[in-house]
Amino acid sequence: QVQLVESGGGLVQAGGSVRLSCVASTRTFSILAMGWFRQAPGKEREFVAAISRSGDATDYADSVKGRFTISRDNAKNTVYLQMNSLKPEDTAVYYCAARFTATANYYSLLSQYNYWGQGTQVTASS
Repeated sequence: QVQLVESGGGLVQAGGSVRLSCVASTRTFSILAMGWFRQAPGKEREFVAAISRSGDATDYADSVKGRFTISRDNAKNTVYLQMNSLKPEDTAVYYCAARFTATANYYSLLSQYNYWGQGTQVTASS
């Protein structure tokens, strides 16, 4: 079992930056592929970014490419989402997700993840 705890959300002005963190309670973080998803009110949860277990491979939703950066520190059991140039449409609850993997792949679909955090709210005000 893996527990994920997100932090770093809050209220920020449009154009500003926020860094989200997600800490995983496991001794095997280095074999977890990680992802970030978000859910806005009245909308379905959607993919934001993903990273392979080594951190060598990443993927982003088109809507955040060039503005968001996913990274990880395996020594700290932590994955990050640096969010720059925030827009009001980025407002959502952001969720961290994880899955064990034997490959060097990243995963971009909700159904590919087994473990989820409780979410952290990010609000970008105009």
